[in-house]
Amino acid sequence: MKINKNIIKELTDYLNEFNLTEIEYTEKDTKIKVSKSTNTVSTNSSVATQLTPSLNKETAKPAITGTEVKSPIIGTAYHAPEPGAKKFIEVGKKIKKGETVMIVEAMKTMNHIPSTAEGIIKEICVEDGQPVEYGQTIIIVE
Repeated sequence: MKINKNIIKELTDYLNEFNLTEIEYTEKDTKIKVSKSTNTVSTNSSVATQLTPSLNKETAKPAITGTEVKSPIIGTAYHAPEPGAKKFIEVGKKIKKGETVMIVEAMKTMNHIPSTAEGIIKEICVEDGQPVEYGQTIIIVE
């Protein structure tokens, strides 16, 4: 069997583009599974020690406290009911428990995700059109 390297390259690109940890491709009797490890171990500890402080200063952001509203399903998150429509929520707006915060599309079904908390929206943790995992924080309410 000859392996098509272009398919593996394309699947690897999808992993990075959509921030996935694993992807599988099946065609007839060929099955290709590409995954990446989320835990990396540095073999050169001196390099890791030197890089860590500079990365933390640049990427660190203040911790936002509050109640995390998590996605109950895997799919693609959308901030509005349709393209160009008004968004369900915005940072700084008050929201009631049970109010729709976004839609997660799974298998061509649009699932309205209700808020599990009442309060003011402090942060929207996912971009419009971004894939979300089960249990991933989608917004923070305080």
